[in-house]
Parts: sequence; structure tokens; C-alpha cells
Amino acid sequence: MTQIPTLDGPSAAPASGGPAKSLVIFLHGYGSNGADLIDLAPYWASALPDTLFLSPDAPQPCDGLPYGRQWWPLTSLAPAARAAGVRVSAPALDAYIDAQLTAHGLGEDKLALVGFSQGTMMALHVGPRRARTLAGIIGFSGMLADPDALADEAVTKPPILLVHGDRDGVLPVEALHQAENELKGLDFDVASHVSSGLGHSIDEAGLQLGARFLIKHLA
Repeated sequence: MTQIPTLDGPSAAPASGGPAKSLVIFLHGYGSNGADLIDLAPYWASALPDTLFLSPDAPQPCDGLPYGRQWWPLTSLAPAARAAGVRVSAPALDAYIDAQLTAHGLGEDKLALVGFSQGTMMALHVGPRRARTLAGIIGFSGMLADPDALADEAVTKPPILLVHGDRDGVLPVEALHQAENELKGLDFDVASHVSSGLGHSIDEAGLQLGARFLIKHLA
């Protein structure tokens, strides 16, 4: 039996100084690590003072990048490779979510996943396949890794916010439109925003939209 890797990474405690009443788990992109996205926590801490922010490192080292991590190797973005790849680290992420909810005595309705790029692919894969509905999913600059299987495998339908730059040269903005169409076709509640002139990144507009989304669904 293959052992499931245990995820770990940086965190930011609730700004209130009290116990966590909700959780936001950041899922970083390919070649990055948890320290990258935990830097988003200060932007949202005042709006979500009782939220614990968590940013686990992906389980696999990334070749050629000493501090980089990956959820799976991006040797190909072909549909079959994405569909297989996103399943590699799904058990580890599910186990991490379970452990954090248990540790803080919270249910899925107090948990949001926030992904960037490959992390968005993980969030959009794992979130709808969980038995209990998450508070929400935010996906920056990502895509659906395995859209063909979603109809058969989705168990729950958390609300989703997708944000993308129209100058993204890594994952073109068409990925947002494809994901939005697929998710809405399955009756997911999806909001989206395209940032003009933005590349493969997160801008102020995306942060503000993310804050409003999290306040609405975690408060």
C-alpha cells in the first residue's frame, strides 16, 4: 500500500488572536512553495479576523528548482496527462484537509480553498469530490485538469470564483472560460473575473474580489 505524503507548510494565525473559526488553505503553483501564497494572508486578515490561513508545500520536489515544489510533474499539458496528474496528490491534499478540520474542530462549511495555477487545478479537482460541501473555492490563473470526469465524480458543488489575466502566457484566459462553462453546465454557482493586461499573476482586483467572496461564504 502506497503511503500518503503528509503535507506541511507556513501558516498565519487569526488576526483576532483567538481560535480559528474558519480556514483558508492556499494551494500554490508549479515550482513554487507554500511561502509564496501565505503572503496573501495579510491582504485578507483584516476582513477575516477569525480565519487561520494555511499554505502547505506540494508533496513533490520540482526538478531544477531547489526550493520549488509540485503537485505533479508538468511534463505535458495534454488532457490525459492533466487528468492523470491531478490525481497523484489528491489523497495527500484530502488527508491534509481532514487533519486541519479535525485539529480545529471545524466543518467543511468553514473551509475555503484558494489555488493559483496548478494549485487551482488541485482545488477544482479535490473540492467537488469531497463528501461535504466546502464553503468555497477561489481559482486564480488555473483550469479544470479533468473536465470530462467531473460530471460523474462531483459529489458536492461549492461556490466558485475564477480569476484570470487576459495576458496570461502560461495558461491562456480561455482556460477560465472553458472551466466556467463546464462548471455552470453542471449547475455550480460560478463567478468569474478577467483582469485586463494581467499576465500569470494575481492583481489588486483579484485580491478584492477574493476578499468579498470569502467574507460572503466564510462569515
